[in-house]
Amino acid sequence: MTSIDLIAATAFGLEAVTIRELQALGYEAKGSQPGHVVFRGDPSAICRANLWLRSADRILIRMAEFPAEDFDQLFDRTNAVPWEQWLPIDADFPVNGRSIRSRLSSVPACQRSVKKAIVRRLLTAYRRGGSAGKSLRLSETGPRYTIELILRNDVATLCIDTTGPSLHKRGYRTLVGGAPLKETLAAALVMLSFWKPQRRLIDPFCGSGTIPIEAALIGRNLAPGLNREFAAESWPQIPARSWDAARQEARDLVRPVFQPGIIGTDIDPAALRLARSNAERAGVASLIHFQQQPFEQLASRDTHGILIANPPYGQRLGDDRETEHLYSSISRVLARLDTWSWYILTSYPDLEKRLSRLADRRRKLYNGRIACTYYQFHGPRMPRREPS
Repeated sequence: MTSIDLIAATAFGLEAVTIRELQALGYEAKGSQPGHVVFRGDPSAICRANLWLRSADRILIRMAEFPAEDFDQLFDRTNAVPWEQWLPIDADFPVNGRSIRSRLSSVPACQRSVKKAIVRRLLTAYRRGGSAGKSLRLSETGPRYTIELILRNDVATLCIDTTGPSLHKRGYRTLVGGAPLKETLAAALVMLSFWKPQRRLIDPFCGSGTIPIEAALIGRNLAPGLNREFAAESWPQIPARSWDAARQEARDLVRPVFQPGIIGTDIDPAALRLARSNAERAGVASLIHFQQQPFEQLASRDTHGILIANPPYGQRLGDDRETEHLYSSISRVLARLDTWSWYILTSYPDLEKRLSRLADRRRKLYNGRIACTYYQFHGPRMPRREPS
């Protein structure tokens, strides 16, 4: 297993961000489609990708990909896959599935077919091994290897999930407020901006603090998965020393504390209490100042800063009148930050009209199931510092 086909599963719209992250880790993307990016690596890539990828949801081993227009084809091709290379005789292997624009549209039936095919393959493979004899049974009492079946346009992709709970579960957010932003999306918003640790960053609708915390993790180059466990850690195919080496690499690459720091403001004191607690658990509390403040009072003495915001947009928080009042004030408030760059994620349709300005870039993203646009308004370039 010197080279393995892997998939970084992502939210729609974040594929390009994940490709850049993989390149930074030294892995070249071999292809992508909505929701996943294919790359190759040795078993250590499973450890490093799980620890480091900020915008991906899961790291999957791609076992096979083939046409599947009927159940016979799905069963036979699944049975031909060498599952015994990964699944030991006592493996616990539930099967998850989804079907997109495919003739095999009954997901439970597809899951049952895949499960039966894998069972038959393993029974045959381990009987041939000679140690189990005729009484062989699959107990499924050992390590978990969750099988993922993706049917898209009558093509089946079979994978094994190496991650376990989604990568957005960093471990620092045990409680959330209303309308939480996923950590993976928050990190992507920061990585899609011009922010660098030497510049001020403000989130004026910080809620439970996800954008400021993810920015602080990025600023210090703290691997987001460093303080959690992964499904593949219990697998005999990936020795503990590989995980130890990946975690040591991550600890060695941490950068020093930076200035001027990050500010998160919100009108809700309960949300801010959560934000401070989350920042403490993430180990970045010293880098973020959380403050109770209405959006209308937003101001800063800093120049050329970065504003990243996920304001309420009616479908999640507040009512239509509150939303209209907020967006009617947005132009007046941001005019105080006219040398800043603004990055705003919203499904509100008239943001550019409210600001009397077209965005320099727009990107379609999903916040949960809500289709949004990430509007990017670029401020003037920072003046170059004269050499001392």
